Amino acid sequence: MQFDSSSQIKFLFMRQEKKLKELKNLPSHNLLVQFCDFLKYSMKKNLLLIVLLAAITPLFSQKVDSIFFNLYTDSLKKGQHNYINVDGKLSNGRWMPLTSKDLQFSCATASFDKNELIIPVDFADEKVTVKAVLKTNPAVFIERTIWIKKKPDPPLPTREEILNNPQPSPSNKKNKKSN
Repeated sequence: MQFDSSSQIKFLFMRQEKKLKELKNLPSHNLLVQFCDFLKYSMKKNLLLIVLLAAITPLFSQKVDSIFFNLYTDSLKKGQHNYINVDGKLSNGRWMPLTSKDLQFSCATASFDKNELIIPVDFADEKVTVKAVLKTNPAVFIERTIWIKKKPDPPLPTREEILNNPQPSPSNKKNKKSN
């Protein structure tokens, strides 16, 4: 006996309905089996919804329009890890900090470790040129020249100097001004 495709589909559909009716008639000790079957059938129904949501999500995500350096200082220090802070302006006008996950950093005369520019202690140049390129859109990049600090940092106070010369607390200063 041969079946055409429509009769085969009807047969399979009727068979599935019969299985569902049988599941409903099972004793209550098979609740776990019923629950698992329910999940299996409901997942099939919701699969289209999940796929649709996954396809639409990128349409609503914000894109980075431009990037800017937001340095904490006017110069970089030798022999230290100098954090290079880069912010991205999104298409909705908001700002978002960007990291090495979002950007490709480069510098011809020094090296990067994630967002940190490492300048050797014996660095001879007065400045470095840093470039940050957006990984998702290489057409969006920024390149800036940043100066290297010339004067060495003053030595930090010793423990004894800190303990022997206590600084007045800010609350004491307020009390003295009000008197």
